[in-house]
Amino acid sequence: KQARRGGLRSGARGDRRDPMALGAAINRLLTERGWEAPAAVGGVMGRWPEIVGEDVAKHCEPERYDEDERVLVVRCDSTAWATNLRLLAPTLVARLNDDLGHGTVRLIKVVGPAGPARRYGPLRAPGSTGPGDTYG
Repeated sequence: KQARRGGLRSGARGDRRDPMALGAAINRLLTERGWEAPAAVGGVMGRWPEIVGEDVAKHCEPERYDEDERVLVVRCDSTAWATNLRLLAPTLVARLNDDLGHGTVRLIKVVGPAGPARRYGPLRAPGSTGPGDTYG
């Protein structure tokens, strides 16, 4: 009965029930959810060596992107490279905004290498914050 009314068959012309190409489906999902900027920044993280160059990419890598504040956090493996990237940050922000759209990245926050974890031994005084609490 439904087949006679046209409910089960699509016909020769395109219809909303026809399958959608994967790329079009993903683009539609990104647009509906408002994920364009985070997806674009994720693409930048994948193309990081192309954007900053091989030398910088060996020592500095993007860690995360804060969409609300539009800040890209980049971690470097040494303080020298962190200083170098801080000097290059305005140029890098301009290059990223040209690629992603104006205002996508407002600031690049550069962080140096993480220090070793604090170790607490058996001779630690109660209430002490570590070896630095006796100075100053």
